[in-house]
Amino acid sequence: MFELPVVVRAEHLDSFGHVNNIIYLQWMQDVAWAHSTVLGLDLAAYQKLDAAMVARHHELTYLSPCFTGDQLLLKTWITETDGFNLHRQYEFMRLTDEKKVFEASTHWVCIRLSTGRPVRMPPEFKKAYVVS
Repeated sequence: MFELPVVVRAEHLDSFGHVNNIIYLQWMQDVAWAHSTVLGLDLAAYQKLDAAMVARHHELTYLSPCFTGDQLLLKTWITETDGFNLHRQYEFMRLTDEKKVFEASTHWVCIRLSTGRPVRMPPEFKKAYVVS
């Protein structure tokens, strides 16, 4: 499991005064990229390998609103991989009350960057992207 702390800022809020839905998706991307980078697969590695994992499907569940100043812990982990597809789970926790405020999953597909077409994961992906 990989974890990334964030603090809710005023610019994360929507007209109702709580975190905007799109921000949760942005945080999913942020924590997934941070996890991938720690595993040695940053944007430069993707470009060098001419391969990337791209989102095919997201499923998001909002459990509790968050507000300015809330300290959150974004968690992600890989649940399944088969050489073409990768499935990643997310769980966001508010630290003050240890309440789960959000959960989600993403189905990622490996593509060849130069063509945009699906391709088998290169060995570097298979080595790094393992079920946790």
